[in-house]
Amino acid sequence: MRQSSASSTKMAPEYHHPSGPAPPLPPYDAHPNGFAAKRMRKLTQRRAVDYTSTVVRYMQGLIKLKGGPAPSLAIVAAATFSSMSYEKRLTVARKATSLTAHLCDKVQKVLVQSDTHSNSEKSPGAAADYGRASERIEEFADHSTLATADGDINRGIHEMKLAENLANLVKESSHMDERRPKSRMELKRSLELRIKKRVKEQYINGKFRNLMAKVISNPETLRDAYDCIRLNSNINTAFNDDNTSFDSIAKELGCGSFDVNANTFSISKKGAREEVLVLPNINLRVIQEAIRIVLEVVYKPDFSKISHGYRSGRGHSTALKYISKEISNPDWWFTLLINKKLDACILGKLITVMEDKVEDPSLYAMIQSMFNANVLNLEFGGFPKGHGLPQEGVLSSILMNIYLNQFDYEFYRLSMKYEALSPSLHSDQKSQSKLRSWFRRRLKGNDLGCAGEESFSIRVHSCRFMDEIFFSVAGSKDAALDFKSEVLNYLQKSLHLDVDDQAELLSCQMLHGIRFLGTLVRRNVRESPATRAVHKLKEKVALFGLQKEEAWNAGTVSIGKKWLGHGLKKVKESEIKHLADCRSVLSKISHFRKSGMETDHWYKHLLKIWMEDVNAKAAESEDAILSKYVAEPALPQELRNSFYEFQRQVKTYVSSETTSTLSLLPSAASSTESVIITEIIAPVNAIKKRLLRYGLTTSDGYPRTSSLLILQDNDQIIDWFSGIVRRWLRWYAECDNFNEVKLLISNIVRKSCIRTLAAKYRVHETEIEKRFDTELSRIPSTQEIEQEMVNETSDAQSYDNDEALTYGISYSGLCLLSLARMVSESRPCNCFVNGCMAPAPSVYTLHVMERQKFPGWNTGFSSCIHPSLNRRRLGLCKQHLKDLYLGHISLQSINFGLSMEA
Repeated sequence: MRQSSASSTKMAPEYHHPSGPAPPLPPYDAHPNGFAAKRMRKLTQRRAVDYTSTVVRYMQGLIKLKGGPAPSLAIVAAATFSSMSYEKRLTVARKATSLTAHLCDKVQKVLVQSDTHSNSEKSPGAAADYGRASERIEEFADHSTLATADGDINRGIHEMKLAENLANLVKESSHMDERRPKSRMELKRSLELRIKKRVKEQYINGKFRNLMAKVISNPETLRDAYDCIRLNSNINTAFNDDNTSFDSIAKELGCGSFDVNANTFSISKKGAREEVLVLPNINLRVIQEAIRIVLEVVYKPDFSKISHGYRSGRGHSTALKYISKEISNPDWWFTLLINKKLDACILGKLITVMEDKVEDPSLYAMIQSMFNANVLNLEFGGFPKGHGLPQEGVLSSILMNIYLNQFDYEFYRLSMKYEALSPSLHSDQKSQSKLRSWFRRRLKGNDLGCAGEESFSIRVHSCRFMDEIFFSVAGSKDAALDFKSEVLNYLQKSLHLDVDDQAELLSCQMLHGIRFLGTLVRRNVRESPATRAVHKLKEKVALFGLQKEEAWNAGTVSIGKKWLGHGLKKVKESEIKHLADCRSVLSKISHFRKSGMETDHWYKHLLKIWMEDVNAKAAESEDAILSKYVAEPALPQELRNSFYEFQRQVKTYVSSETTSTLSLLPSAASSTESVIITEIIAPVNAIKKRLLRYGLTTSDGYPRTSSLLILQDNDQIIDWFSGIVRRWLRWYAECDNFNEVKLLISNIVRKSCIRTLAAKYRVHETEIEKRFDTELSRIPSTQEIEQEMVNETSDAQSYDNDEALTYGISYSGLCLLSLARMVSESRPCNCFVNGCMAPAPSVYTLHVMERQKFPGWNTGFSSCIHPSLNRRRLGLCKQHLKDLYLGHISLQSINFGLSMEA
């Protein structure tokens, strides 16, 4: 039976295919993300489903000809397409039509051959059967939406027009897919896959062998690694760069004559404490990138699930999500601070670990040479990893994960010891049941619901992002202390790392929480819907009472001010003889008035005497005096009593206990239990301090002009402020206090940008908002932020969000640059970004605003930049300055060796 989801007979006329060849589709990027784009996507999706359904029905007809069953596959096709994204639907439809066209071609050839051999031997009955079969094919063809399928099948199956049409469809879909250019992270993944194939060819007898000679020293590998560096720098790899000779580098690597020391440069900070930073030049950086990709291919499958740093699908966001969603009911938690620079002992143990999978002395000799030249830049602690800081080496991430992977497996041993092999278990049968449940839970993703009926008295969890490690323990404090002691002992004795022994074991019930990955992790009570409804009602009642109190005070103050005006009028009338009343109180006390005393002075003197009489000196303000001592005594007693009784009832209701109020609800017994959850909190207070440090706010928290940005172009100023917003939206969108971050965006960042532009042009802020309305839309208001976050995610965006591909870019903080000079013909300068040959129109000065202690807070700004880079001059083209501000590249993409020439 024909499925309605795949039918084309009931479609609107604009969705039917016209006769003749299908019209070409517009380019992929021709439609904005609006109604037209969605209509275009629906059109393409319907065409893909319709084509696939036509092919399925045609195949069903062929199966019936052979006497077999005709399964209803159109339902499966429609269901599959409805559950896929737009990009995947196109890919699947293209592959499905290609395979089906090939199959149709083969089946039709068989039918034609059988028809040719048996044409002379056909009986009238066989001819009738063949005619009925042709009618069946024609019947299926009548339902097709293919342009040329109407008449071709009727003219004979041997012409194979349907297969030709399907082939044209494949070509058309392929051309349409090629119109959308691949993102740079898709290209980077394809380059890494090419190197991956070369690495796997060297897997011999259970080990990887000769990786340096066969893979790393291959010119094609070096070219691919260089293209990966250029993609990290957001440079189009379609343009060839002939400045680097990969053949000569490969030759030097192959014969072992490559000089590491000659391919480094050092930057030092002069002062009482001299700090030297050694960085690789472009040749050595390409070699390091090639080694990184090769080691990632070898060791990536062995990394454990608790490791979330520098891995596809496992990064900052997944680590925090694991803590908030997967760890249930912890009692204690703590973090460990590792501080250790790479030394000979750690390097020797690291190479020993690597030798279990890789047998290549030349590779280890190259790593040893980099260590001797101080260019590996591998340090445990000291600064946050993955933030694009120049002092983090290219090989730092993969080597650190390889080394700490030993601890990850040690944690599994400790987990089994404390959860499944606890000494408190006396029964062997119960111990074996616990052990089985532990293995079952580990295999099913640490899900407590899969552990069976047995409950674990102690549960331990860990989450590691590079060298930052988080632990939680559900159990007694003694068990938590013992577990912490064993962890410390392994890190110090087995891995030779320096760990802070003063790391405090904190209770999860403490409100201040614990810091991890620059955010605050804490336990909080999520109220039930009924409790939230009661609290919301209380807030509304309190707000209503406050509004009535403000209206009452405003009215009584107004009456009091009128009383003051009336009193001053009477004093002035008493000074006029024909208006003065000799029997009034003012006339009787006029002899107390000193000679020459002005009217206002005399009136104030009388008010002072009156205030002493009513004891009004202790009042909070003048308005309170007028309200309490002037207006209210003159109001009717019933009116005053009703107002104060209303305020008393409001305070009683607001201060009443929630449980007593819940009993008044009709469905109080349905859902009144509160749940304790783990929250991830963005460091709003730390962000406000950084805004003050970078000159965006005053000491009172009001937005101000950024003086260091005034000399830059308008787009550059707006890009700098937009970079803050992009980072906050990317980092804190899943935080529980994201509403506070949205207020910072609209109240401080946007207004500071407007005031910076207003100071540059010396015009009013309203004029700036009108003049730069389109440009300022890049800094969304509070209402536009939700719309920004609801955009559909495509396959390209999934690559761009892969933290293994974007490591060092996605969490790179914003740095502050000021204009140093304009480039002239007498002093030319090219862009400092690796692989960029474009001329730099300006030279900028890098300002290191803080040397934050590790661990610190993620605030959106670059912290822990090496002090030797302070006030270094950088030549940047306009495109890469924009990329640096918006977070498309990081400081790791800049060649600081050229800063001496600027």
